[in-house]
Amino acid sequence: MVVDDLIQLEIMLNRFRKLVAELMRGSVTRNSFQAWEVEILIDYHNCALAPRHRLETLRQYQRAVEKQMETGPGPPMKFSEFLQQKMMRRPSTR
Repeated sequence: MVVDDLIQLEIMLNRFRKLVAELMRGSVTRNSFQAWEVEILIDYHNCALAPRHRLETLRQYQRAVEKQMETGPGPPMKFSEFLQQKMMRRPSTR
């Protein structure tokens, strides 16, 4: 990767971390978003998530996206993609 790509990736990762922090707090206070942030917000709000699991699931999502962006380009995966991957990794209990 060239230096400009690395800088853009770092900026994207910082914006993602800020977005997740706002979701954890329960209020998004910004009024300016990148297109990929809007997609993540809409996707997050469309996912049925039990309130008691929200914080831990968002922490896991943040770690998964950080790992994703260490090895490849952005934008970050959607929340629903993360939940799908998480369900696929979980062994069946039937």
